[in-house]
Amino acid sequence: MKQTLRFSESLAGQALPNLDVPITASIVVGGALASRDFTPVHHDRAAAQAQGMPDIFMNILTTNGFVGRYISDWAGPDAVIEGVSLRLGGPNMPGDTLELRGKVLSAKAGVVEVEVRGDNAWGNHVTARVRVALPD
Repeated sequence: MKQTLRFSESLAGQALPNLDVPITASIVVGGALASRDFTPVHHDRAAAQAQGMPDIFMNILTTNGFVGRYISDWAGPDAVIEGVSLRLGGPNMPGDTLELRGKVLSAKAGVVEVEVRGDNAWGNHVTARVRVALPD
C-alpha cells in the first residue's frame, strides 16, 4: 500500500507523476450513470452526433473523479482533498487518452495547492486547482 505523502515532503514547484488514462465508451457511460447524469450525449452516439460531436463524451463529474484519483494516487490514503476548482476545455471521448499532469503551487500550514492539467488529442480537457491537507 502506498504511504501518505507528508507535508514536509511537499515542495512548491514539485511535479506530480504523470497519469495517462485511456478513455473508453464504458468509462464515459459508466461515469455518467454513476453520477446519475442521464443526458443522452453521454451514452447515445446518435444524440451526441445530433449536437455536432463525433461520439459520446465524458461528463464533468467523471472528469472531477479522475482529477481526484490523480491527486489521491499522488498524496496517499491519509491525505484529505479540501477543495477542487476546475474548468473544462475540449471534450473527452472514447479513443482519447486523458494525460494528467500536475505541480505543487504552494505549501502552507499543512495544506498544499496543486495545479492539474488534463490534455487529450483535442487539446486541454481540464484545468484544476486542488487543495490537499497532508499529515506532518
